[in-house]
Amino acid sequence: MAFFSTYHVAMKGIASCVPKNKSFNSDLSIFADSEREKLIATLGIETRRIAPKTICASDMCLVAAEKLIADLKWKKEDIELLIFVSQTPDYILPGTSSQLVCKLGLSENCVSYDLNQGCAGYVYGLSMACNILSSSKLKKGLLLIGDTITKLISPDDKSTVPLFSDAGTATALEYDENAKPIFFDIKTMGKDYESIIVKGGAAKANFNTSPPIMAMKGMEVFQFSISKVNPVIDELFDLSGVKHQEIEAYVFHQANQLILDMLMSKQKIDPCKVPTTLKNFGNTNGASIPLTASLHLKTVNGKVLLCGFGVGLSVAACILEISNLVCSELSEI
Repeated sequence: MAFFSTYHVAMKGIASCVPKNKSFNSDLSIFADSEREKLIATLGIETRRIAPKTICASDMCLVAAEKLIADLKWKKEDIELLIFVSQTPDYILPGTSSQLVCKLGLSENCVSYDLNQGCAGYVYGLSMACNILSSSKLKKGLLLIGDTITKLISPDDKSTVPLFSDAGTATALEYDENAKPIFFDIKTMGKDYESIIVKGGAAKANFNTSPPIMAMKGMEVFQFSISKVNPVIDELFDLSGVKHQEIEAYVFHQANQLILDMLMSKQKIDPCKVPTTLKNFGNTNGASIPLTASLHLKTVNGKVLLCGFGVGLSVAACILEISNLVCSELSEI
């Protein structure tokens, strides 16, 4: 059981950045006309954002972070922690987080980490950042998460092309003695790691002959999503003592509309409490939760539940309380 709580950390703001370039599922030539209509209805995805070759996840996170810092009127010298979560880093080495510290003009005293996580990566990163801030009493921290996941997709792969988009986000966290506890529940089902995998480009692959292309076993991922996510949410409620009726908004990983509908049905959640960005932005991997939050939580005050699930395979959920969250205007590059 990986249930734990963190204390004295408040979420202050979220900003998001997406590529300007749009791709429409209605234009996908790899599907017949009848297939496209059914696909869009099932997935709930009409438009996706595709980063050009010259833009990395770190570029979008950088834009989002600069916007958020300005909107919060934070002093950069007060930012003492930066965590970059991505599965499309700039390089195999060095870590991208150290470059972002430099590009943002943060102090050399800023602690930086890279975290290789996917669909559940936002909650993973949030748990790491909150624990560090809580235990060390560092002042302020940035959680940056983003991917250019479309660069890992074959243009002929019907299981992945209509799903994925690119995005980068920034979340501001601050040590606050009066902040309410944040409850986390995280599970790792590593035996099914090959359900979503990119074999090329790393130590177990031949760098010259194995290109970094994503392979996904769609039915296995679907079964995982509808069988493993709800028990984690149930356990989180049981162990935290929080009641369903206390939750003002549920922000789920934007996998696809069918999976979201099944989660809402099993949890008996009012759809009005479940914001989505699928229609206009598709599945942005680990960035999907903060992207959705930045566009829909500006007027929400109270307890929210965040839940990511996928690559790993893993599930990560948390309950936190937000108040007057600064949600920056969406940036495009």
